[in-house]
Amino acid sequence: MTDHETDLEQKIKTILHRNERVEKDKSWETSSLRRGTIVFLTWLGAFVFLKIIQAPNAGWAAFVPALGYVLSTLSLRPLRKIWETFHRK
Repeated sequence: MTDHETDLEQKIKTILHRNERVEKDKSWETSSLRRGTIVFLTWLGAFVFLKIIQAPNAGWAAFVPALGYVLSTLSLRPLRKIWETFHRK
């Protein structure tokens, strides 16, 4: 085997490793566990803040930003598809 062939094999392995990492990252980005965790932490942060300022119904009011996050993630997927149709090369 020549040095050139060994170099090509190494480049292919590097690309395959990168692709595997990118697929895992994408899976995590779209996972229900990640979204659920963000919703919970958003609710918890808002709840603690609202309790500190002694807002009435802090538990229910804390759902507003959490629900905002959920709605923003739901509406972005269709918006992305529209964007992709106009920005294909």
